Amino acid sequence: MLEKVLIANRGEIALRILRACREMGIRTVAVYSKADRDLMHVRLADEAVCIGPASPTESYLNIPSLISAAEVTDANAIHPGYGFLAENADFAESVERSGFKFVGPRPDTIRLMGNKVSAIEAMKKAGVPTVPGSNGPVGDNADDTLRTAREIGYPIIIKAAAGGGGRGMRVVESEHQLLNAITVTRSESKNAFGDDTVYMEKFLQHPRHVEIQVLADGQGNAIHLGDRDCSLQRRHQKVVEEAPAPGIPDDIRKQVAESCVNACIEIGYRGAGTFEFLYENGQFFFIEMNTRVQVEHPVTEMISGVDIVKEQLRIAGGEKLSITQDQVRLEGHAMEVRVNAEDPVSFAPCPGKITYFHAPGGNGIRVDSHIYSGYTVPPYYDSLIGKIITWGPTREVAFARMRNALEEVVVEGIKTNIPLHRDRIFRDKAFAKGCVDIHHLEQKLRGINSK
Repeated sequence: MLEKVLIANRGEIALRILRACREMGIRTVAVYSKADRDLMHVRLADEAVCIGPASPTESYLNIPSLISAAEVTDANAIHPGYGFLAENADFAESVERSGFKFVGPRPDTIRLMGNKVSAIEAMKKAGVPTVPGSNGPVGDNADDTLRTAREIGYPIIIKAAAGGGGRGMRVVESEHQLLNAITVTRSESKNAFGDDTVYMEKFLQHPRHVEIQVLADGQGNAIHLGDRDCSLQRRHQKVVEEAPAPGIPDDIRKQVAESCVNACIEIGYRGAGTFEFLYENGQFFFIEMNTRVQVEHPVTEMISGVDIVKEQLRIAGGEKLSITQDQVRLEGHAMEVRVNAEDPVSFAPCPGKITYFHAPGGNGIRVDSHIYSGYTVPPYYDSLIGKIITWGPTREVAFARMRNALEEVVVEGIKTNIPLHRDRIFRDKAFAKGCVDIHHLEQKLRGINSK
């Protein structure tokens, strides 16, 4: 068992990890920038270390500072949370080379799955369904590239192998646009990720975004905890998530989940992970794997009863999975909204002091947030300030409870996107029925903003 964990993150996920550690009797070390000294988890941790100025590059992305903080506090493990260095193989390698346990996959696994081309190749070998594409990087031979594109069929999407978060992608509608689109995407990828490798895939017109949550102990044992639908997105960023994904036949759901478990065993995966898919016309198509805990992990916890962060900590401590697939019971339905400190119409960030905060409550309602009355949201980081999660025996009940929670929650002093959730998304008839595609919210917002 781990004895002391350094939490290499901030905000709600840092508080989430701290709570799991405290339940397990594990001591905690909080690291914080000079702008974050008033974070709730910093107040609650057994020890706290300032690791630098407000700038993320000088604090939360500063690997030597994080390693030094672990050394001076005698921590024996580091949990990266999500974002920042969570999927940075060099960081994981530095952690392990320095004698600490990394609460996450092995560095070579992060590298394998962090490159979209190698990830797709690995998934094909493991039997995970993938999108028809170039089967590797796009080469320099224009004739071969054009021929491959014709075989795939237009429209095509060009993707950066090292991309993520919706960056490094370009849709091509016809052949005369292809070569120029590849050149531009390569240049953008080189500037953004330091790698100009790109690949091609069939562009699906109306897919949903469905993902599978997995846990594996790196000792030959792996399980899945069902799926989530994350199709409500803005600029490729998730806004609302739910579990399980509605409207998917059980046999198809079971088949793809089992393929993910087999892939984990095949690649020797360790820790929590998420297989992300596009789902269209009854078919799953793998797009990437996130080798960390996800922002939306609470909806899976609500329907499975499994504490994903605790399992991460146990696995990092060398233990085997505490449950088998046969013991997993998925019950009811859960929904999550991301609460951001931003204007609900323009989406401009709105940092500042929260003068009053009232969390919603009631049966089946969970709030994961680090904010409190008097807390000042700094302007230097992601605008996520919390998540509201609801559970019900059916999707309709979870949906109704979310509407109630959104009516009840109060955040004063700054603007948030709560009005967008309350007045638009959870009053949208198409979303209420379920099974909307990844373009639905963008199309709805264009309609809102044009009025």
